[in-house]
Amino acid sequence: MSQELKDAIAGLRMDEALALARRMVADGTDPLTIIAEGSEAMQAIGRRYAEGEAFIPELIMGGEIMKSLSAEVLPEGSGPDSGGSKGTVVIGTVQGDIHDIGKDIVALMLRMNGYTVHDLGTDVPGEDFVAAVREQEPDILALSGLLTLAFDAMRSTVEGIAAAGLRDKVRIMVGGAAVDENVRAYTGADGWGDDVGHAIKLAGAWTEGDA
Repeated sequence: MSQELKDAIAGLRMDEALALARRMVADGTDPLTIIAEGSEAMQAIGRRYAEGEAFIPELIMGGEIMKSLSAEVLPEGSGPDSGGSKGTVVIGTVQGDIHDIGKDIVALMLRMNGYTVHDLGTDVPGEDFVAAVREQEPDILALSGLLTLAFDAMRSTVEGIAAAGLRDKVRIMVGGAAVDENVRAYTGADGWGDDVGHAIKLAGAWTEGDA
């Protein structure tokens, strides 16, 4: 049934995906497992987009399916306002990029894993990230971007954090389908992730000492 769920989400069949998710919950499947499998399907849509085989409407539809899926399977009180205790994360999509699907999934999974998350949204100016780091004093700043043009914005944001005297007070990760070690080095971030699993593992390593 897990593969059926992934296929339904990747195929943008919302009603089928939600029905399968309900059946999985009824059968005792961990809701976080369902969300993680949905994330894998979203990554497949993201790859199609990067290869020119999917377009913005498909990305938007996929995001709507994931939002509905989360609302369907997650227990009441475990959503975006439930807070956390492992650490604090400020997250946002950098200036010039309006894509939010990957960011939203990472933010959701961070919350589900016990982090307090402050989501600044999309197309976020560097100075807003600086202000959030100063005000929230997060353990982690997560900069998201789907487009390659986001790399310069990530770099300037990291430089802005340093210029404000805050660089040694926060770990910075950059993320997105096109992000790799070269992008991390270019931006000056401390770490990177190209999927939700990578981001959660990195957050754990930074805040809990997980490998």
